[in-house]
Amino acid sequence: MSDTADQAFVHCVYFTLKEKTAESLAQLVAACHEHLTDHPGTIHFSAGPRATEYQRPVNDQEFDVALVLVFATEADHDRYQVSERHQQFLSTASEWWSAVRVFDAFA
Repeated sequence: MSDTADQAFVHCVYFTLKEKTAESLAQLVAACHEHLTDHPGTIHFSAGPRATEYQRPVNDQEFDVALVLVFATEADHDRYQVSERHQQFLSTASEWWSAVRVFDAFA
């Protein structure tokens, strides 16, 4: 395995809402934008609803909101995980989802 210290780190999170309403979806996306943007080392941030019009057999239909963060390094990701704003997001928003799946990878 190659040294990953200087590789970008991709953090993808897929949330399944407890309440499948437009209001709940908008609330979670807004919380992502409020708490999870502009962390040090962030190269890319996006948060939004699942593209429900895509119904191909390969499309996962078991989530409502996707969050994608790309960090310059794994260390930047690790600092994000323990940051106050991330912890505030977890404290505030965790009551809104019934499931969360995280996929982390080097890029």
